[in-house]
Amino acid sequence: MKGVQRGVNAHGVVLLLVVVVLLQKAVLGRPLQLQQLTAVTRPSPKDTAAFARWLVCQSSWGVLSTIASDLGGAPFGNVVSFSDGQPDKGSGIPYFYLTTLDPTARYALKDQRSSLTISEHPIGTCGTKDPENPSCAKITLVGKLTLLDGNSKEAELAQTALFTKHPEMTGKLVFSL
Repeated sequence: MKGVQRGVNAHGVVLLLVVVVLLQKAVLGRPLQLQQLTAVTRPSPKDTAAFARWLVCQSSWGVLSTIASDLGGAPFGNVVSFSDGQPDKGSGIPYFYLTTLDPTARYALKDQRSSLTISEHPIGTCGTKDPENPSCAKITLVGKLTLLDGNSKEAELAQTALFTKHPEMTGKLVFSL
């Protein structure tokens, strides 16, 4: 596999983007390191960094918000699929495939500021609790969406991560290599 460049499918241009997490010390209390998550079991919420990485690793979708340039800078949220690595070895960096037919990608190309909100509820570890119950975790990652170099090792890692967690993506995308 040589890596992913801008690919084109029947629905338009596909962009591979990565969120660079900026919340580090403000939310987690210490720098977020690119350590692999080895435990699939739910860590204690008291270990905020491990818990945040676990939540990102175990999730497959969230709400990605960008700045809507054609709506006067209003926030624009969109449900997106993502992956941060192999199901039990996430990096904490969510990767996405986005098309410029979708406003999210178009907005990100004009203004990279974004946020990704994830809830623990879809994972099933909240039991019968309401998704807004404080014991059912939520996280918002704030940063910038960055287009990956299609020939980079990171793009290859991102493609593998996405296809592992979302195998239906492999049959729908055609890449120009």
